[in-house]
Amino acid sequence: MSNPTAWMDRRRSAILLHITSLPSPFHKGVLGEEAFHFIDTMVAGGFSVWQFLPLGPTHSHGSPYESLSTFAGNPELIDLRPCLDADWLPQNTSFKHVTREQHASYRKEAAHQFWLDVQSNTELAQQVSTFQTQHAYWLDDFSLFSALKSASNNAAWWQWSDDLRTRNEVTLQAARETHNTLIQQVIFEQFLFDKQWQGIKTYAESKGVQLFGDLPIYVAHDSADVWANPQFFTLDESGECTEVAGVPPDYFSKTGQRWGNPLYRWDVLQADDFSWWVKRIAHQLTRMDMLRIDHFLALEAFWVIPAESDTGLIGEWRKAPGKELLQTLQDKLGNLPLIAEDLGTITEEVTTLRKQFGLPGMKILHFAFGGDDSNPYLPHNHEEDSVVYTGTHDNDTTMGWFESSDEHVQQHVLNVLHAKAEDMPWALIEAALASPARLAVIPMQDILELGSEAKFNTPGTLDGNWSWRLDVTPSSDHVCWQKSNQLNQAYNR
Repeated sequence: MSNPTAWMDRRRSAILLHITSLPSPFHKGVLGEEAFHFIDTMVAGGFSVWQFLPLGPTHSHGSPYESLSTFAGNPELIDLRPCLDADWLPQNTSFKHVTREQHASYRKEAAHQFWLDVQSNTELAQQVSTFQTQHAYWLDDFSLFSALKSASNNAAWWQWSDDLRTRNEVTLQAARETHNTLIQQVIFEQFLFDKQWQGIKTYAESKGVQLFGDLPIYVAHDSADVWANPQFFTLDESGECTEVAGVPPDYFSKTGQRWGNPLYRWDVLQADDFSWWVKRIAHQLTRMDMLRIDHFLALEAFWVIPAESDTGLIGEWRKAPGKELLQTLQDKLGNLPLIAEDLGTITEEVTTLRKQFGLPGMKILHFAFGGDDSNPYLPHNHEEDSVVYTGTHDNDTTMGWFESSDEHVQQHVLNVLHAKAEDMPWALIEAALASPARLAVIPMQDILELGSEAKFNTPGTLDGNWSWRLDVTPSSDHVCWQKSNQLNQAYNR
């Protein structure tokens, strides 16, 4: 039993903004000067926590919750401007409106020059060697996995030749030699990602800002994690899923959601003392000060969908050894700075598990209105040991939500908040900051009073998501930061 929120030392507030939403000359936000500037401006607004989504390399649809590796960083988030300073790219390289394809081409070009430098620069060679040694437990598999995907026209790993799919060691060693250039590019990208991320983390610490990450409960079927550890997942001998993850019908979808991830073989993981999970969490905590466990309820019981089903309608609940897992994590890693995403069908057992390990749950204000006074998301029902959001990345913006809500819901909102329609979204932002919850999280879109055009994700869909971006970060003296700073001070955050 741990001390609830011992790692959350005081009342704090956070901005929710994914890295890809930062402005930049590239096709998405990167780990560059705009990230440092954003930290400065959010501090001016009185915020001391920055929350973002998972950082892993994504598949083509761009969802950060469907990653090629739970350990690797997304190379598309690398800021290429330092590569120019290091002479790893030609001095005439243009960084105006860089597309995804151009970014990938520049990374390939920079990697070639980088490895030439490693041969002649002793200090750089030592840094790279240290990085490879420290991260070998995942980097060796991920770099080879990435190289093999590139060499196979991006085919899923279970479609590879039998020897590669089943990881015949002689075949793998031959592949390492054949694809050495591709492997070296991946190592370069991961080295640079780590260096840039740690620079942001160090800067955040100097400004008193904590970084708040996000961990999907499951990993992608087509990932280095599953290819390298098939024994931990619900696969058949050919590498296909026998059962997949998802959720039954809920607030977000009448047919449930079929996520398609393989499920865990919890008995095999437990027999191995959960070592893969321990490495997974420990690795994330080298990057973050705190971490949200997405779909926490699956650590108590998880929805099992037959692989052939197209929706989440058909399935069954099975128990997971969440208590044993969390106890092992706590024994090996110490007090756990984890937040439980406990939305959806929450049972007494899930709440008991969460509280036993002192993990704050989540309160979403968009879910609070339209019912009676017993709704747990209503501000007067919040507990200190929780994290309150106006809405999350899976919700509409507060303005979009309010304007599209039924009239009786709108009236309930205004009655509870003692507000008028023109006070939105700031009336809801104030309710979050006034909440007893130890941490309050406000999406950047709400700070900017944006409508549904700025919605970040619609759960259960693949198209049109993850693309919203800031045109420019509001300057430190912008009215939005002045207003938020006054509220943060007023509510002791």
